[in-house]
Amino acid sequence: MVGELNPLAPAHLPPFITAPGETDTLMVFVALSLIAMILFVGNLFFKLHSMPERMAHRANKVQFEIVAVLGLLSLLTHNHAFWVAGLLLALVQIPDITSPLGAMARSLERLAGGPEPRSGPEPDADAGKDPLPAPPVPEVPSADART
Repeated sequence: MVGELNPLAPAHLPPFITAPGETDTLMVFVALSLIAMILFVGNLFFKLHSMPERMAHRANKVQFEIVAVLGLLSLLTHNHAFWVAGLLLALVQIPDITSPLGAMARSLERLAGGPEPRSGPEPDADAGKDPLPAPPVPEVPSADART
């Protein structure tokens, strides 16, 4: 009775139709293919989504952190404007303003006759000194002096 076909069934069934109790190989193949495609597309999505962060990695730290926050905001809110802003910020190199200003301040201090700034601590000069001098202790008048 197991080997008999229904009289209404055609004589030649397609190969993807399985007999009762057998493994449906087409369903297993489609399920594995679907899992593989979901993993592939998810990986592609996250690689594309992290592109501004990878581009800003060569920039300064503040710019990288701003781009990373914009990327997280766009990921969590599904707002593409944050991703576009992060991408544009990663493409633009923000100029280093603090280094020239520091050099100008040191030059002006040198011209004014101020102390010469040291590039690093000298171990021989600071060996016997206390790094932070103790603050002066104010004298508190005694109770007898107040009366």
